[in-house]
Amino acid sequence: MTPDEHVDLLRTEGMRLAAMPAGALGAPVPTVPGWTLERVIRHTGRVHRWATATIAAGPSATLGAQVPSLPSGPECLPAYREALEELLAELAAHDFDRGAPTFTGPGAVSFWARRQAHEVAVHRVDAADAVHAAGGRAPEAVDARAAADGVDEWANLMLRRALADVPAPLVGRTVHLHGTDTDDAEWLLTFTADGVQVETGHAKGDVAIRGTAEELLLTMWRRRPLAALEMFGDAEVAQRMVDAAVI
Repeated sequence: MTPDEHVDLLRTEGMRLAAMPAGALGAPVPTVPGWTLERVIRHTGRVHRWATATIAAGPSATLGAQVPSLPSGPECLPAYREALEELLAELAAHDFDRGAPTFTGPGAVSFWARRQAHEVAVHRVDAADAVHAAGGRAPEAVDARAAADGVDEWANLMLRRALADVPAPLVGRTVHLHGTDTDDAEWLLTFTADGVQVETGHAKGDVAIRGTAEELLLTMWRRRPLAALEMFGDAEVAQRMVDAAVI
């Protein structure tokens, strides 16, 4: 996906989150113990505010901007929408290749377009799951191509950060991820003593995990059970990876 497409995804998923019903704010999120719909909205809005402040601070800034929390209760919904619109405006104010601090050191504004797009996509599903569990409609699907891009970001950024020190039982093992509904949605993850290596394309691993791109995305983010996906090979390796990738 291009940075412009990431911004479009951020806008689409953000507006879905902003449209959650105020009457369900107390509904628990089934897959995130201790979280409610309100907490999802307030958390995501604060992350948007933090990303906005980080981009605005310029290329030489460091991470760690202090931003206010969103208000509690029904006012969190309009406050979330405002935070989303401010982030979209800040992204629009800069070239995507302008420098910006990131989790991995100096980077570009495009990093934040992608990171925030996938941040809100996963949390929008959290919110929709809470509403559905409380008797509302089922969650709308994450676009397949966007979900595949989210898996790629999870593998190359989040998994590598979470497993900078690979647990001994995973060293030397490999996992193949295969998105079944999207072209070019295959990854081979190799766990070494020096970290996680990620290659794209078809390859044989100790275990292969197959599902739609959305199923893979939500499972890797621990929002859906691994056992619900199709697996071939050593399923214990897959479970160890998911258990270790606490983000």
